[in-house]
Amino acid sequence: MTRIFDFFFSLIGLILLSPLIIVLLLIGIWDTGSPIFWQERVGKNQKPFMLAKFRSMHINTQSVATHLANPNSITPFGSFLRKSKLDELPQLWNVLVGDMSLVGPRPNLPNQHELIKERKKRGVYAIRPGITGLAQVQKIDMSTPELLAVTDAQMIAEFNFIYYFKFIFMTVFGKGSGDRVRKG
Repeated sequence: MTRIFDFFFSLIGLILLSPLIIVLLLIGIWDTGSPIFWQERVGKNQKPFMLAKFRSMHINTQSVATHLANPNSITPFGSFLRKSKLDELPQLWNVLVGDMSLVGPRPNLPNQHELIKERKKRGVYAIRPGITGLAQVQKIDMSTPELLAVTDAQMIAEFNFIYYFKFIFMTVFGKGSGDRVRKG
């Protein structure tokens, strides 16, 4: 049933937000020359998919987990995108095509072996990854793999439609931070 909501809300979101997305694309072209960033992530049943985001770092930045990224690699416009969470907007495409859900565990990189082990042990890969979820609204990021996997499993075990909408509203209205770049 959540797939129907995901499809409907992501389609409506992409349509309604298309003027903003176009403006952000144009500014992104000026900022880095390549406004959309595609990165392989681990999805449902550990199937890889390509996650879309607005680029917030310089083009040649090494592909590592956000908490390991060099803060100096973030562009000024990228900093704005991250603080406002607008860098996540292209993921509505991932939700629309079924790679992701609006609510679920954040998809990790294939090289985050400890997190993969912890999530696999707890059955987290049984559902689609999401843009937001319990860990994000509690400000738990991928720097603590076991805590993140436990929190993801808790969300899955307790998941219902009230949580689905609660996590979306909490995220839209400023609760949660997702993965943050650690200041040196």
